[in-house]
Amino acid sequence: MASEFESARGSDDPGVGIVQTQFRELFAPPHQLTLDSGEKFGPITVAYETYGELTPKKDNAIFVCHALTGDAHVAGKHSPDDKKFGWWDPLVGPGRALDTTKYFVICANVLGGCQGTTGPISINPVTGRPYGLTFPFITVGDMVTVHRELCLSLGIERVLSVIGGSLGGMQVLEWAARFPASIRSAMCLAAAANLTAQGIAFNAVGRRAIYADPNFHNGDYYSPDGPKKYGEEGPRFGLALARMLAHITYLSELSIEKKFGRRLQHSDQLAYELLRETEFQIESYLHYQGERFIERFDANSYLYLTRAMDYFDLAARYGSLEQALGRTDARFLVTSYNTDWLFPSAQSREIVTALVKANRHVTYLELQSVFGHDSFLIEVDQLAELAVPFLRETYRHG
Repeated sequence: MASEFESARGSDDPGVGIVQTQFRELFAPPHQLTLDSGEKFGPITVAYETYGELTPKKDNAIFVCHALTGDAHVAGKHSPDDKKFGWWDPLVGPGRALDTTKYFVICANVLGGCQGTTGPISINPVTGRPYGLTFPFITVGDMVTVHRELCLSLGIERVLSVIGGSLGGMQVLEWAARFPASIRSAMCLAAAANLTAQGIAFNAVGRRAIYADPNFHNGDYYSPDGPKKYGEEGPRFGLALARMLAHITYLSELSIEKKFGRRLQHSDQLAYELLRETEFQIESYLHYQGERFIERFDANSYLYLTRAMDYFDLAARYGSLEQALGRTDARFLVTSYNTDWLFPSAQSREIVTALVKANRHVTYLELQSVFGHDSFLIEVDQLAELAVPFLRETYRHG
C-alpha cells in the first residue's frame, strides 16, 4: 500500500522548480548581536531561501535547520543547468512532506558558515579583509538567535515547526529551550543534547588536520583581493583529510561493507606498493569525498562550526534536559537510527525521557536503516511518512 507521501508525490513531480537565494542584513550597529561569549557582533548578513507562500495569519512557516556542512539551498535548482537539487529536495515541494502548497518553508545558512551568511570568509568592514580567525567564537545558540531574528524580520512570530538533523537537530533543541514560545512543534532527527567524548574526539582530529596543513597560515590563507574559489588556496589537504575522517562517522559498518567490502579499485591483485593511496575502493571513495568537499567549503568555517558542536550542552546551560525542554509547550517528534553510532539512539531516548518528565507531547521512533548517521538525508520516504501527519495535526490544533 502506497504511503500518503508516495501517492501525493508522483513520478513526474517537478518539485519547487527554480529558486533564488535571498540575503538580509540583521544586527546592524548599534543593535548588534550579543554572542554567548559576551562579544558584540554585527552587522550580519543571512543567506536564506523560502518555498511556498506565507498565509495572512503567518501561521504556516516551517524552519529547516541544516547540518554541519549544509546550506540554505534545501530544495529545487538555482538554474535549469544545475546538475544537483537542494540537499533535501525529495522532502520539500508541492505534495511532498513539507508541502509548499500548504506550508511556507524557510532554510538559512548558519552564522559562521561559508554559503552566504556572515562567517570567517566574509569581509571584515573594519579591515577590508576576510575575518579568518578574527571572526568571533560562536555557539549553536548564536546560530539559533540569528535565525530567530530572520523569522521576526519576515513578520513571523511563531513557526509551525522547526526541523533539523545532526547539527540541525541541535539547533532544534536549542530553539525550543531559548525561544520556547516561538515554536509550535519540533522535529529533532539523528541528534543529541550534547556530543559524546567520541564525537568531540573526531572533531578534534579533523581540526588538527587543518591546523597541521602548511597552507593554513593561522587561518589567514585568503588572497589579498579576497577569497578565491574554494579549493584553490589554503589548507586543501588538511580540509580534505578532515572531511574523509568525518565521512567515516556518517556511515555504518554495514553500509561500508555492503558498498565496498575489501574490493580493489584498479586491479584484481594486491599491488604490494606502500604509497599507493587508492588501492581499495573504500580508499578511492574517501578521497573523492575529500576532493569534492574542498570545492565547496571553507576550512575556517569547518573549524568554527565543529567547535560550536563541541560546546553544545543543553543540560549544562539550562540546569537539566527536563528544565531546558520543559520551557516550551511545543509538540516533539524525535527520531534516531539503529545504525547511527555518531548520535546513537540512547541519546535520543535521553531527550524523550526529559520531555516525558516535563509532561510534554512527544513521539519517538528508532528507524531502521543501513546508512548510519546519514540516514536522515537519504531515507526520506520514512521521514515523510512521519512528518506528514505530525505537521498536519500540529497545524490542525493551532
